Amino acid sequence: MTKLLEQAVARVRALPADQQDEFARVLLRLAGDDGPVYQLTPEENASLAGSLAEAERGEFATDEQVQAVWAKYNR
Repeated sequence: MTKLLEQAVARVRALPADQQDEFARVLLRLAGDDGPVYQLTPEENASLAGSLAEAERGEFATDEQVQAVWAKYNR
């Protein structure tokens, strides 16, 4: 490891864990690791699986439901 990289790692070690993880993801991407950028929590993974299953069954929001959501946030 070069001296510059050692200095960078030492500085990153002093950061909070969530910031360390962000730096690690960037470094891994730069090094050619194409792994997932964000790790889903078990709850997020379950929600995503449910959403994908709904989509496969053709269960989508109606136009009226979508318009209601837009109206709620476009005030």
